[in-house]
Amino acid sequence: MLRTIPEVMTVPKFEGDGLISFHEKDVPVPAVGQLLLQVGANALCGSERGQFYEGSAVTPGHEGAGIVAAVGPGTSTTVGTPGAVFLMDFCGDCRSCALGFTNQCLRKRADYGFNADGGFGVYELVNENVFFAVDSDMTPTEATLLLDIMGTNGHGLRRALLLRKDIESAVVAGAGPIGLGMLAMLKVMLGFDLPVVIADVIPYRLALAERMGGLPVNVAEGSLAAGLKRHGLSEVDAGFDTSGKSSARRACLDSLSQRGTLVCIGHGEGLDLTISPDLIGPERAVIGSEYFCYNELPDNLALLRDHIDYFRQIITHRLPVSEIQRAFELFFEGNTGKVVIEQ
Repeated sequence: MLRTIPEVMTVPKFEGDGLISFHEKDVPVPAVGQLLLQVGANALCGSERGQFYEGSAVTPGHEGAGIVAAVGPGTSTTVGTPGAVFLMDFCGDCRSCALGFTNQCLRKRADYGFNADGGFGVYELVNENVFFAVDSDMTPTEATLLLDIMGTNGHGLRRALLLRKDIESAVVAGAGPIGLGMLAMLKVMLGFDLPVVIADVIPYRLALAERMGGLPVNVAEGSLAAGLKRHGLSEVDAGFDTSGKSSARRACLDSLSQRGTLVCIGHGEGLDLTISPDLIGPERAVIGSEYFCYNELPDNLALLRDHIDYFRQIITHRLPVSEIQRAFELFFEGNTGKVVIEQ
């Protein structure tokens, strides 16, 4: 429900050293081509670890969804429209954008939540081009699933399919929210019978992955190779690293079959390769995947409609913005799936 727009709002301030306070900011007024979103929900992400511990000059939050509260001149969106916010404020005109690769915009104007105010505030000002409308019966919390959970992982899977169309098995390194999202996208896009091994060190997340149909491997207790063997697999067609750890990338690469593809999604550490045996001989590929393209949202929305109960399992904790300090502490302890702040 839309509220009367105040002149000032109270928003969380990331001070650094793991401390979040609150301060007041003026509610922005949308200019030409802009929308003011009344935020309903914003999910936490591991990429906000730096902001939590080092502080942020802007209001974080890059997985936001809500209702359009006000519109600027030159816009076509109606006040009251529910939707989600694409992280990257792409220009729409450069070579990449013209081909639909909005995640690789050459003249990107902002990353909401990182260098422009994001969705942990009461209101978020965005350019209209990054707003994606959703069904009126979809809650803001459900709409956040379209972003990092479905968007980032769907893009990574689609990139893998460009190189390996016949994926019949997969491994996912990391059972955090992104890893759980990759497990989910593999299942809904390639079939629920697809064997998907998922590795982590946190029992809570491995148990959640198993409930979602994954084949869990606790790599604190043994190797990924041993875990694959326990689940009746000697190799897999595709690997997806969401952990950003060198050891995890290496273990995934070693598990690949001929023509196998490793997709690196998690930022972080490197990967040492010996080109001939690792890549040339078996014709394997190692590729990167950054966020997703805006034009992938309609297909993901259709998948979310069809499988919303399945995707809801990934969200394990919902807290009000007044408890955002506790939310981040819980999240970084690891015994959660996706954590969402609800306004």
